[in-house]
Amino acid sequence: MSELRWDPLKKSWVIITSEQGRRPRDFIQPRERITMEACPFCRGREEKTPPEVFAIRPQGSIPDGPDWKVRVIPNKYPALRIEGNLEKRGKGLYDTMNGIGAHEIIVETPDHDRSMSELSAAQITDVLRAYRARLLDLRRDPRFRYVFIFKNHGAEAGSTIAHSHSQLIALPVTPPHVATELTACREYYERKERCLLCDILHQELADGVRIVRDDGDFVVFAPYASAFPFELRLLTRRHGHDFALLGDRDLAALADALKDTLVRLRSVLRDPPFNFVLHNAPPMHLRLGKPGYWGSIPYDYHWHIELIPRLTKIAGFEWGTGFYMNPTPPEDAARFLREADTSGVFR
Repeated sequence: MSELRWDPLKKSWVIITSEQGRRPRDFIQPRERITMEACPFCRGREEKTPPEVFAIRPQGSIPDGPDWKVRVIPNKYPALRIEGNLEKRGKGLYDTMNGIGAHEIIVETPDHDRSMSELSAAQITDVLRAYRARLLDLRRDPRFRYVFIFKNHGAEAGSTIAHSHSQLIALPVTPPHVATELTACREYYERKERCLLCDILHQELADGVRIVRDDGDFVVFAPYASAFPFELRLLTRRHGHDFALLGDRDLAALADALKDTLVRLRSVLRDPPFNFVLHNAPPMHLRLGKPGYWGSIPYDYHWHIELIPRLTKIAGFEWGTGFYMNPTPPEDAARFLREADTSGVFR
């Protein structure tokens, strides 16, 4: 029998249609290839992009030169632009403001043919260092209410350039999905004086059936109310609201966990398209007339990463109801990934 499950973090219901019981082989199909004549992200083509805003490169290396490990550049065709003022205004019942923000590309490697799962843990650490640096820089701008980091891997996940990269968009408003999570965590803390995600993590560790890996620092598990097949959540065991406060040792441990998780997905699902999202605390700017706005975040929020393979399509039922149907129970997905043979896959 199918089962409805409630996600207390996202405040949403999910239908686990376990009768179908779809296994990894049921999702393996030819992937759409992204082709282009000349990739602007490759080493030696730095002049094809806007000037870099951050890079990890050897000491003494020239900015915008070819000797780099990770390179952060403004998006050539940004969704939001950093120059200007918000100028919030009303139009009858509606509200509008100028498209102010930031839109950046984190080019993860100079090698066009290496995906993130094929990078070494040390290389992924450098990518995470770039994330941290850009969060710390952009959060100083009081116009920005949220800085969102995400990765689209594969054409089916929304990527238009094959070269491995992530994106960052700084927003002048808090996204609705993020606000729902923040509110859920705050309300839970007000009732119980405990972090919701810490409690979820403790229960998942006690149950064990949805755990994919646990190295003592970071835990990867399939959420109880997974909206998508093989959806994963990565949490730090130690409570922390802000990814940008992680030290270098923590980033190295996170890189190990992320590398291992990506390799497991690649092994079980044959390099699936996926979306990777960093859920982090918003900038703690003072809000006029709201002195306590998000004031409890250091206590009630717990940063985390969501990783969602794009194996099913969203259709009319999902769009119309906000419910999602998942044909693979998270307990099965976790078992397949936990038992994955990763011995010959890009260590």
